[in-house]
Amino acid sequence: MGKNIDNKDKVTHIIYITLLVITGILILILGIGTIFGLVRSGNEPLLTFGGSAEQSPAQDSRSSQGDDIRVFSGLGRLRVPLANSSILLVTIAFPYAASDTAFTEELAAKIGDFRSLASGYFSALPVESVEQVDEQAAKHEILRLFNGSLRLGRLEALYFTDMMVLGTAQ
Repeated sequence: MGKNIDNKDKVTHIIYITLLVITGILILILGIGTIFGLVRSGNEPLLTFGGSAEQSPAQDSRSSQGDDIRVFSGLGRLRVPLANSSILLVTIAFPYAASDTAFTEELAAKIGDFRSLASGYFSALPVESVEQVDEQAAKHEILRLFNGSLRLGRLEALYFTDMMVLGTAQ
């Protein structure tokens, strides 16, 4: 007489075979990927997103030199209370090399420090110079303060995209 196999054992056997097949496929994919990674040249990208695969010589030389300059405007608009009970609205931005990822991460981590440094500079201005802020002197001093807090790079320029004093006392 033959052995009777119930449906529960059949389902368990099918699940077992399916898991073995999936495990085998994953091991095969990992093996092929490992071999491909060891064989291919390290200088060429595996995948390229956003743009054509072929670059013009001008684009190629620019990207190899790391000249991808962007403007950091993550500080937002600062509202700084001044000595004469007025408020200074200022937005600060500066260029940075986007190819330097460590420096870019440091800039993002220092947003709070930059906001505090700039606010501290403007709020410490004497009452008589509040209405006519010397923009060049302010840029120079704030740039010095920002660079003093950075460890992985230096900022070369600083821009005030808007600067306005509100509620000047008479």
